[in-house]
Amino acid sequence: MKKKLVVLTGAGISAESGLMTFRDAGGLWENHSIEDVATPEGWQRNPALVQQFYNERRTKAFEAKPNAGHQALVDLEKYFDVQIITQNVDNLHEKAGSTNVLHLHGELTKVRSIKNEDLIYEIGNKTIEMGDLAEDGGQLRPHIIWFGEMVPMIEVAADLCMNADIFVVAGTSMQVYPAAGVIGFVSDEAPKFIVDPNSPEVSSQYKNVHFITETATVGVPQLADILLEKYL
Repeated sequence: MKKKLVVLTGAGISAESGLMTFRDAGGLWENHSIEDVATPEGWQRNPALVQQFYNERRTKAFEAKPNAGHQALVDLEKYFDVQIITQNVDNLHEKAGSTNVLHLHGELTKVRSIKNEDLIYEIGNKTIEMGDLAEDGGQLRPHIIWFGEMVPMIEVAADLCMNADIFVVAGTSMQVYPAAGVIGFVSDEAPKFIVDPNSPEVSSQYKNVHFITETATVGVPQLADILLEKYL
């Protein structure tokens, strides 16, 4: 039976594939205020701007290629039951070949009706505009969890963490909740590895924490070597 390896990934792993993170620019995301493009209030004020913003993000994500960090996680599937929980809305993990990816904050390749959040469509890299409607007549909006909205997959993520034999954090500052809190569901006995050049602050209440102070493209392959040596 393969050990359960649960990996929480964030914007840092995508940044190394050329996708900008809003935290890199002091609360601006590609020169837009987060309040304008990543909140329900921003959508209410100027939905056309929000559509344009995510159309551009979708195009950039479609062109981006997975990096060594993504690939190392794919390679680990040969030896572990790898479950990825990602805060990222791109599909770089899937492009790399990961088979179990849970998107906490939605996906750029999907849109949904404003009338029914369960009416979701896969659109790939297509653009959506105001006036593009779902079959229930609702305007289509990005299938993205904005700041201030509920994170429906957080309970599934917590359940994965509760059953983790090994837990890894890669490319996230551990500042965005509720995602940053999933480490609290991992057992004290499970080894926890945090791959980040800045060593995000982690509460001393968590046991068995190890840091790899590298970016994801360097640190995740290093982590893979450690896991193969120690836990097989």
